[in-house]
Amino acid sequence: MTFSMFTAFILSCNAPTSSTVPETTNIEDEVLVKAEGKDSMILLTDRPPNLETPLKFFLHDYTPNKVFFVRWHLAGLPGVVDEDTFRLRIGGHVNKDVALSLHDLKTKFTPVTISALCQCSGNSRSFFDPRVPGGQWKNGAMGNAKWTGVKLSDLLAYAGVRKGAVEVSFDGLDMPPAPTIADFVKSLKYDHANDGEVMVAYEMNGEPLPLLNGYPLKLVVPGWYATYWVGMLSDIQVLDKPFEGFWMKNAYKIPKGISNGNESPDSLATDMEPINVMDVRSIFVSPEPNEIIKAGKKSDIQGLAFDGGFGITKMELSADDGKTWKEARLDPELGKYSWRRWHYDFTPPGKGDYALLVKATNARGETQPMHQWNRSGYMRNEIEVLPLKAE
Repeated sequence: MTFSMFTAFILSCNAPTSSTVPETTNIEDEVLVKAEGKDSMILLTDRPPNLETPLKFFLHDYTPNKVFFVRWHLAGLPGVVDEDTFRLRIGGHVNKDVALSLHDLKTKFTPVTISALCQCSGNSRSFFDPRVPGGQWKNGAMGNAKWTGVKLSDLLAYAGVRKGAVEVSFDGLDMPPAPTIADFVKSLKYDHANDGEVMVAYEMNGEPLPLLNGYPLKLVVPGWYATYWVGMLSDIQVLDKPFEGFWMKNAYKIPKGISNGNESPDSLATDMEPINVMDVRSIFVSPEPNEIIKAGKKSDIQGLAFDGGFGITKMELSADDGKTWKEARLDPELGKYSWRRWHYDFTPPGKGDYALLVKATNARGETQPMHQWNRSGYMRNEIEVLPLKAE
């Protein structure tokens, strides 16, 4: 499979529509693009390509592959990925270096499937107040999918990990566009990498991984933010000492031991750690903000809630700015690492403007704060507000 679509995508965000360039449409402050293999999505950046899922597609329990959000850090993307010659290499602190083809992965190992939410660390960054730098995502930098592949623990066992393993690092085919830019390499503690849940996926929702979502292989780290979900995965190294790469040591850091990664602009935290497990959070999906509903008529308010795998146990909504809360209905779980849909029947008593608030609580008793902020715009999980108009 080739990556020629990146050239067209990068060069043509405002070019006339043709068979070789994406279609673009302006909607308020959004630009919709059609990159190869994708339907219309919200353009965040064109180099590297970063695309956001429009909110309406979250009405699906599993996010369609053609609108699943796209996140890349490096613009140096390969021109061609040949399925016949591609190899996943495993080395380092192992008994034998191995190089596995896609055919090897599909035939030599027991396939596993897990439902899991993939969420960018900076999802919803544009809503932070005060504003912070970085990609200004709305709520669409996430997606829920069924991932099929091989347990990482099975691959590590195949290579034979030697005693004293500390961490495992993961690198993809994307390359820095300049020598001064660090290669995007992430790592996990060995015990986490070997827990039987972390996996190497070659399918997404029953189909091969889309090119823009990391074909041919993607690391899946259930319950953790997507910065660890390395796409185009090509190299795994078992390490006998902590990994010191830029994207672990310097980037994606949050205040250590502080709930929700919260800090104050006037008093920034000094003790930091790598971002990790997803916080509890909920969003509105339908109606969308400022949509008009019928006064005196019941409306189905629905949305999604999720956390790092502990389980959503309660959903509450408020129509009086948080003074009182009423419980919403939860749909059945799709899996402990998936999002969970909720519904609430709201009948506006008369015409006018309304604002609904929503918050989730998980099995550990964790819930959402009224306000949350940090310098990097990570882990946003403050209580969401939905403005509506009744007529």
